[in-house]
Amino acid sequence: MPLEHWYGQAMTAEVYIEEMEKHRENLQKVYDEFQVPDDENFFRQLEKRKLRVIVLTEDWCGDAMMNIPILLHLAEKSHMEVRMLLRDSNLELMDQYLSNGRSRSIPIFIFIDEDGEEVAHWGPRSETVQTAVDQLMAGLPEKDAPEYDAQFKEAIQTLTSRFIGDETFWQATYESIKETLGEKL
Repeated sequence: MPLEHWYGQAMTAEVYIEEMEKHRENLQKVYDEFQVPDDENFFRQLEKRKLRVIVLTEDWCGDAMMNIPILLHLAEKSHMEVRMLLRDSNLELMDQYLSNGRSRSIPIFIFIDEDGEEVAHWGPRSETVQTAVDQLMAGLPEKDAPEYDAQFKEAIQTLTSRFIGDETFWQATYESIKETLGEKL
């Protein structure tokens, strides 16, 4: 299916946020506290491209909870319309954007032009955030160890706290998205 079709099926960011059950408050906190850098030249270049964004996401995803508000700020500054698709209901599209060729990691941001053609895609994490996640997860015991579940749950809580409050994560995410788009301008 063409990306234009997926875009047409997707919900607005406002509807997605309104329907969120798990991470709405956390997403709102990141949105309220993230300071958009003064990148007017970049925003004007993006605006000229008249891009739109399809976001593959799910409410339960901590990465999406942190990354979407950053994207929304960037979209507002450059007048991009953002539409959301739930990953688990749209696997045909999701499977075209697998991480490492096998993982349905989200969020995925698919930037399309006026003709519905892909210009770029980004996700699910910036390199900086991925490194931090890898370091945290490397300290976990083997999955079959009795203490694995408790330690994994603690690691997720640690990550969620960082996603909600670590401005270095937010800035790294912004810079990563900007770099991906900047290559296409």
